[in-house]
Amino acid sequence: METMSFTRRAALLGAGAFGAALLIGCNAPQAPALQSQAAAGPTAPGVHIGAVAVDTSPILAELGNPTAAWAQQALSAQLAQALASRIAPGEPDAATLSVVVNSITLGGGGPSNPDVMTGVATLDGRRISVKATATWFPNPTDQALPEQAFQGRVQNLSQAFAYWLRRKMHL
Repeated sequence: METMSFTRRAALLGAGAFGAALLIGCNAPQAPALQSQAAAGPTAPGVHIGAVAVDTSPILAELGNPTAAWAQQALSAQLAQALASRIAPGEPDAATLSVVVNSITLGGGGPSNPDVMTGVATLDGRRISVKATATWFPNPTDQALPEQAFQGRVQNLSQAFAYWLRRKMHL
């Protein structure tokens, strides 16, 4: 009897892990959208951003796709979210925020070897260098679904990059 209950538990645990892995793969990334000034409400006084342009051509040359495409999509969305109070697409005086992602390094895991994204942002002639890090801890699902794991790591780096850019811009 003891062997039979162990086998049932193992089967249930395995089925649960497999189901969780399938659900992780269903999480499709969301497309970025700049809110209009009317939809977002009035913008805060100070710098207004009319458009956000993200250039990942250095990543495309170094790492290729899909990493460059993931960074393009994720960083555009994260910047739109982080800078929502400053975005005013229809405003004539609004400047374009240009961001160039220079490098992405996916570390080996843990705090001693983090993932790193570096880049430069330009707004109204002001250049701001940004280095963002994110800590990744490997898990068994990452081995089963490596592409989703890499995409998630780029998403986390993009979120950290947007956070640090906003802080450095003093917005």
